[in-house]
Amino acid sequence: MNLIHVIILAIIEGLTEFLPVSSTGHMIIASSVMGIASNDFVKLFTVAIQLGAILSVVVLYYKRFLRSIDFYVKLLVAFIPAAIFGLLFAKKIDALLESALTVGITLFVGGIVLLFVDKWFNKPTVTEESQIDKPTALKIGVFQCLAMIPGVSRSAASIVGGMSQKLTRTAAAEFSFFLAVPTMFAATAKKLWDFHKEGHIFTGEEIKLLAIGNVIAFIVALLAIKTFITFLEKRGFKLFGFYRIIVGGFIIAVYLSGHSLQVI
Repeated sequence: MNLIHVIILAIIEGLTEFLPVSSTGHMIIASSVMGIASNDFVKLFTVAIQLGAILSVVVLYYKRFLRSIDFYVKLLVAFIPAAIFGLLFAKKIDALLESALTVGITLFVGGIVLLFVDKWFNKPTVTEESQIDKPTALKIGVFQCLAMIPGVSRSAASIVGGMSQKLTRTAAAEFSFFLAVPTMFAATAKKLWDFHKEGHIFTGEEIKLLAIGNVIAFIVALLAIKTFITFLEKRGFKLFGFYRIIVGGFIIAVYLSGHSLQVI
């Protein structure tokens, strides 16, 4: 992995982390196209730079994070399912991260879901985070667990989960952003711990690449979040659904044609 690879992957992460299109899936495919060699640092990098993107939420919505203790309790409740599933199925999740076909299938199927989600959940009653109770937060957290399958999209899973609990598109998207903070912080911390536990020591070059990747992802995500919210309020999810179907269909077609995709 070189500096150009880092810049490209960080831009992709910043653009896609909060869109319902799967940032991890896009980084897996981008890594495949660029021929990035598979190693433990590359796998760590694709998780760790998500933290940079997530920190943009804290900056943009800092007033929400200063509102009340109840806000943090709800985030903790919603985070618990992902924490449990992540610990129980960590090895299986890592194995799925090496499957470009899995990404293709989940992008395609998720795209079909997004074509209809606005019609399925068209009578929302919850317009802001303060109206979300703890049982609802827990249910959204369960939906988020689906995103452990590469290509599903953490954002898509938690937003659809929120809309299924009568949240408006905007309220569901914003709660998804907030929930990303503890989720991705924990995922990054675990990945760093596993990296250390396996005897790896960061080189100066690797530290530099991680720092650059996180800074770029943070800046790009700052610009992407507000744009996404504005678009979502006006247009809904259909465009993202069509995009996922096209990209997922292409990946599946490449696989079925007998061409192999290198994966991270």
